[in-house]
Amino acid sequence: MRLGTSEIVLIIILALVIFGGGKVAGVGKALGQSIHDFKKSLKDDADDKKPETEGSEAVSKD
Repeated sequence: MRLGTSEIVLIIILALVIFGGGKVAGVGKALGQSIHDFKKSLKDDADDKKPETEGSEAVSKD
């Protein structure tokens, strides 16, 4: 099932009528912030898995 342009426009108009412009904008902002935080956490996890090159040398006692 594929949505065409007219169906997407109809869904957006219904959302605006039901929830109002302010509520829809708030939901969009919250969704954007959630996506941003998710991508940031993925990047942070990838950085944590990289081996550290500085200070990772073992000190041996002779």
